[in-house]
Amino acid sequence: QVQLVESGGGLVQPGGSLRLSCVASGSIFSVRTMGWYRQAPGKQRELVAQITGGGTTNYADWVKGRFTISRDNAKNTVYLQMNSLDPEDTAVYYCWSFIATPGTTGRGYWGQGTQVTVSS
Repeated sequence: QVQLVESGGGLVQPGGSLRLSCVASGSIFSVRTMGWYRQAPGKQRELVAQITGGGTTNYADWVKGRFTISRDNAKNTVYLQMNSLDPEDTAVYYCWSFIATPGTTGRGYWGQGTQVTVSS
């Protein structure tokens, strides 16, 4: 069993910041790429950012330098620092990770999501 648990969401004013965290736990052999996705009401889930085990990052074009993804491999944790938040960033943010459990080649796992609301 593998679990991804997000935290750090909430209500923030426009221009504010939030830091999301996601911890992977369970019967883990290795954690490979980790990432964040988001889904706004009435819209499809979209990639925000991802980071490989070696630290290579990839961001959606619309992030425009406002968000930073990082990870702590020793803690199987990925972070998303979000600055200059805009009401358009309001969405449920989901953690995703490609994880290999003992005896498997691995697959993707999703967290349960954390709500981020940007509003004055």
